[in-house]
Amino acid sequence: MKLFLSGVAMILILGAFMSVQKKQRVIFFGDSITQAGVQPGGYVTRIGQLATQAGSAAAFDFVGAGIGGNKVYDLYLRLEDDVLAKTPDVVVIYVGVNDVWHKRSYGTGTDPDKFVRFYEALIKKIQAKGAKIVLCTPAVIGERTDFSNELDGDLNLYSQMIRDLASKNGLPLVDLRKSFLEYNKQNNAGNKESGILTSDRVHLNDKGNQLVAEEMWKVVKGL
Repeated sequence: MKLFLSGVAMILILGAFMSVQKKQRVIFFGDSITQAGVQPGGYVTRIGQLATQAGSAAAFDFVGAGIGGNKVYDLYLRLEDDVLAKTPDVVVIYVGVNDVWHKRSYGTGTDPDKFVRFYEALIKKIQAKGAKIVLCTPAVIGERTDFSNELDGDLNLYSQMIRDLASKNGLPLVDLRKSFLEYNKQNNAGNKESGILTSDRVHLNDKGNQLVAEEMWKVVKGL
């Protein structure tokens, strides 16, 4: 009987230890910004560094799933293979720039109603697998702070649609659109189109990657 009890106790202790040690797999799902995010200095890499600084590195497994040029329906089409098959605990969705940008540059963007429908479909499929979800607004297509960037109107609209989806579904939001505008208002006195947080109006420079990492880490660490 004593041997049986000690064996049961050991199993319980081992189970508790394993549950404590299990890492949360966080998948960052997006476009070229996320694809670059796993490189040295990228925002995903920097989130790992922030976790290390906080003594939380052992609690997380950060995975990038970004492909250049992707729009929301591209994410939907590769959701199963690139995200759900990896059994995530958390999925951070960071998409929207190309849905706006490509309407003007290639004529292949995403209309607002379709954007919302595909985004909602992503949310439902991820939730059905039991994973938590974090939504992110697209940051900028041009860094001018007086709303004279050509695509500011559409980018504001799509960002608001994502805010509404977060509110409707009770999901945490990383409002990068708001954060970038606030940063540029304080640090872009010359109203430059790029060079403050981006290298080319869209893709992140060092400061942009750091800002994105810090804003995302604020939310992810509390999940």
